[in-house]
Amino acid sequence: MKIITYDQISNAVIDLITHAASNLPEDVAESLGNSLNIEISESGKSVLNKIIKNAEIAKNENKPLCQDTGLAVFFVEIGSDVKIEGGTITESINEGTRRGYEVGYLRKSTCDPLTRKNIGDNTPAIIHYEFVSGDKLKILYAAKGGGSENMSRIKMMKPSDGIKGIIDFAVETMEIAGPNPCPPNIIGIGIGGNFERSAVIAKKALFRNIGTINHDKELAEIEKTIYKKVNNIGTGPMGFGGVCTVLAVHIIKEPCHIASMPVAVNIECHSHRHTEIIL
Repeated sequence: MKIITYDQISNAVIDLITHAASNLPEDVAESLGNSLNIEISESGKSVLNKIIKNAEIAKNENKPLCQDTGLAVFFVEIGSDVKIEGGTITESINEGTRRGYEVGYLRKSTCDPLTRKNIGDNTPAIIHYEFVSGDKLKILYAAKGGGSENMSRIKMMKPSDGIKGIIDFAVETMEIAGPNPCPPNIIGIGIGGNFERSAVIAKKALFRNIGTINHDKELAEIEKTIYKKVNNIGTGPMGFGGVCTVLAVHIIKEPCHIASMPVAVNIECHSHRHTEIIL
């Protein structure tokens, strides 16, 4: 049995949050750079150059990539041979979130949904747990901004809608989104499960590195089709026109009820701040 303490987890979360706030992951940075060679719009190229420059400044000066420092979202894989001591894992992640946003001087974005009163410390974090074999604790973190999240959608489709229905729904979602989610975007799509599960796996799909190919050949083809269709909409970087509206499309599917076909489309902005640690 491997012992992992409350403090180890909370300190790891602090490091994840403060690092991600200022450091764009390599896969995202590389994809943005490649987009410059693809974009045909001069306005679009100008915007991409500014996005890339902003990322460089954020890294060099240790400043947040975006003023929207997001809600703290975690996917946590807990090994069966791991024991947490000193408190619960949920308490430790929330403590790390509270302290991470404080020491990083990051904007606190959580509020009461009705009164709109700010909670003041960016908790509670959004945490999704999965129990696996082994003696490791894996924590995946993303700072999810409101602009991209607001344009995300879910639809309980009919099974007869099929693959075409899924593709049309994803493209329609991006057409409606326009410049609001700060393109170029990454699109996570969850197919199957049930109403809430499709949304969870859509968000989890965003953690796959850009440039990797879906191991499911059918899903890989659907990803390519949606990618091409969305980039032909003409929205372009930050809505200034062009062919680089999305950097990637990532899909996860799971079995669902015979009468249902839940589909969730979760959009991420170009400031795709995600990172992970294994304890």
